[in-house]
Amino acid sequence: MKRAATPRSTGVAPKGKRQAARTSSEPSAERRGARSHQTRFSSRLRAWGRHHRAMAMDSLYRLIRYPVGNLLTMLAIAIALVLPAALWLTLDSAKLLDAELDESATLTVYLETTVDAAQSARIDEAVRADEGVATTRLISAAQGMAEFQQSLGIEDTLAGLDDNPLPASIVIYPQSVEPAAMAQLAQRLEAFSGVDEVRVDLAWVERLRHLADLGRRVALALGVLFGCGVLLVVGNTIRLAVESRRREIEVVMLIGATHAFVRRPFLYSGAWYGVGGGLLALGLLGLGNHWLSLPVAALAASYGASFVLPQLDVTGSTILLSCSTLLGWLGAWLAVTRHLSSIRPR
Repeated sequence: MKRAATPRSTGVAPKGKRQAARTSSEPSAERRGARSHQTRFSSRLRAWGRHHRAMAMDSLYRLIRYPVGNLLTMLAIAIALVLPAALWLTLDSAKLLDAELDESATLTVYLETTVDAAQSARIDEAVRADEGVATTRLISAAQGMAEFQQSLGIEDTLAGLDDNPLPASIVIYPQSVEPAAMAQLAQRLEAFSGVDEVRVDLAWVERLRHLADLGRRVALALGVLFGCGVLLVVGNTIRLAVESRRREIEVVMLIGATHAFVRRPFLYSGAWYGVGGGLLALGLLGLGNHWLSLPVAALAASYGASFVLPQLDVTGSTILLSCSTLLGWLGAWLAVTRHLSSIRPR
């Protein structure tokens, strides 16, 4: 009995089966292909914020790990900030003194001795109507003699005089204490009938203003100078930190880290140095104020006056902390940017 012949396999599927296999394999090929996925902006923003928080905490932790050396760096920053801040406070007190001097800057109009009380009142009204005059104070001849006797303490000596040699006068408080404006006002007042002399004495006020302007320039120069010192202190500290982490920086740059990514922890370190230096500077200013307040008050009391050393208010403290933080951040940015340009990952 013969066996039925079976066709040998040729390895080629029939046409219908080949079409079905090709049709069923097309979706799987599409599934195996590369796909592109676009990250939303909100996700990137959250990741950016998380990285900033992580770098801020990591840089703070690195500072706490070595407290002595970092505290000395912050103390150097604080010392560099104390002197300009102290000069700033001194200039603030000088501004208060300058305001008081402006209030005391006056013109004195001396009337002729033949002018009686009624004419003095009319001249006072005419002077008060001038646009450059804020207010006036009329001093009669009798009042002038009484004030003169009281100021010199010679009441009995002048009591025997038959006639009062002092004329009536008008003390004028001008609208503007600028020398040019007061000189013009004096020229107008000298043209009034019954006016004998107008006296303006602003030399001492001008000297004090020149001293105040000099003090502002010195404070600005010292602020810039010591600000550069803060930049150098922070920059040198961050430079050492960059060198100590050079291998780590080369590794992260090899895997695609950008310069901004590498800079970020060092910038936060510089900002922390600035914050610490600013807080120490505020503490040193407070201690100095407490230490000098009693001697200064005793010295002012010996002259019959009262003077209180100025202190930084909330606005001044905020400005000082902001400047110290900005200087720390800027010093770190300069140091890191300079050294990153020389690092070539291999």
